[in-house]
Amino acid sequence: MKAKYIAMSLLAAGGMLFTSCGDDFLEVTNPSGDFLEDYYKTDEHIQEALIAAYDPIHWPDWGLGQYNALNIDAEIQGDNFWVGGETKNDMQNWHMLFNYEGNENNTLSSLWTVDYSGIKRCNDVLRYIPWGTDVTPANAKNYEMQARAMRVFYYNMLWHYFGNIPFYLENLNAPYTAPQLKADEVYAELIRELEEVIDSKVLPLRWDNANAGRASQAMCYMMYAEMVMYQKDTARYPKALQYMQEIIASNDYALNPDYANIWYVEGEWTKESIWEINYEDGGNERGWSSPLAIGGTVLPTLISPNNWAVGDQPEMAGDGWGFLPVRVEAYDKFSEGDLRRDATILDFRFLEGLEESQSYHPRYQNTFLWLKKYSKVTGTNSHAAFDNNLNFNNNYRYYRYSEALLNAAELLLETGGSAATAAQYVSQVRERAGLKAVQSVTKDDIIDERDLEFMGEGKRYWDLVRTGKASTVLVPDKYGYRTNRWTESKKYIPIAQSELDSDPALVQNEY
Repeated sequence: MKAKYIAMSLLAAGGMLFTSCGDDFLEVTNPSGDFLEDYYKTDEHIQEALIAAYDPIHWPDWGLGQYNALNIDAEIQGDNFWVGGETKNDMQNWHMLFNYEGNENNTLSSLWTVDYSGIKRCNDVLRYIPWGTDVTPANAKNYEMQARAMRVFYYNMLWHYFGNIPFYLENLNAPYTAPQLKADEVYAELIRELEEVIDSKVLPLRWDNANAGRASQAMCYMMYAEMVMYQKDTARYPKALQYMQEIIASNDYALNPDYANIWYVEGEWTKESIWEINYEDGGNERGWSSPLAIGGTVLPTLISPNNWAVGDQPEMAGDGWGFLPVRVEAYDKFSEGDLRRDATILDFRFLEGLEESQSYHPRYQNTFLWLKKYSKVTGTNSHAAFDNNLNFNNNYRYYRYSEALLNAAELLLETGGSAATAAQYVSQVRERAGLKAVQSVTKDDIIDERDLEFMGEGKRYWDLVRTGKASTVLVPDKYGYRTNRWTESKKYIPIAQSELDSDPALVQNEY
């Protein structure tokens, strides 16, 4: 058998359950060609497999030949951003998906591979756990629930984008094909699986700082609410509401008093953070020739203006590729006094009309407005040993406490709960933004508040789809950039031709 290596992620194994590795990245030594059954007998080695199952969460921004930064993949289909880049042919798949004309050759092909890689690794963990000879029952159960939670996470992403997907809970044998389930069938499988993980009560509501980034009970709660609301599974709304209120009632989570602070390095893993994807610039092994290795993220490079030449903001200098410029209309959604506007958007319109030697090189769809969250302003790559533009230390904030508040408010209205409490939840979010509290709130108010609170975080498009607003909001624009209208057939993007070729039984999504 070929020697097997496991590349470790930014999370590190050790201790009875887990200890932190800080900036020291572990790399497992070659197990001398041992058979899997011989190697995965110890707690230490099973932890290695578990950590390997987390690794694919770091890959989407760049890996397998494609950029798939999670917020960009979603935001380009919404109404707040343009695609940008050098030309319309730069990341052509993004431009075509933006205009709802993607096809089997222009889709999120590597995201499919990333998520199925994660699923495969989670299945590996579940296979290995019973082989352990020194794994305590408590540890075995903990590893199992982490792996199952992460498997739901990977499938959840595939379900959102592709809908009708191959589904399996044990790794495949030749010819490596699985039944393609309809989107509703995928949801039914996943929600039952997630309920079992939640009902086990094995995972902590919040991990300690040394283990921040692992699947927690609160992360599972957020994923549950996201899924049942997207599916419009009204029978499960009361349970989703219960989970949100459990997060709210706990002492583990709270709003960061300073919204702008969330997006800086010092704002990572505050009480606002329910789940983040960790990136680190120091000691990186990730490079352009090794994109799946551990290190930082390329997102700040993707979303920064090109050839910055303004001397009083040197942190913006260096490589910038001009993707995801903010629409003027998105900037104008914020009312005066809303602190989130300047924390979300960099307004460089004062540079308009200046020579490039005093400004920057404007690329396609340039508006002089840029996403500040995840930008070079909020992170750094100063400790990267090489390929710095691929190794910024900005963690990706996936679930935040403010989303638990707004989920709870919406679910209260949907279930006939206290409208006053719903207004209180929304008011907490608004007051943190410097706005007045509200005495009453509608579902439309909540969706509008989500738009402002999560702008640039990859949630707006899904909100428009699940609330039925997509067909009236996602329409041709006055600039001639988006010429097509979103329709229900655009809900699931095309499956890549390479996947159709590898499994002739796969049925392409209507698009």
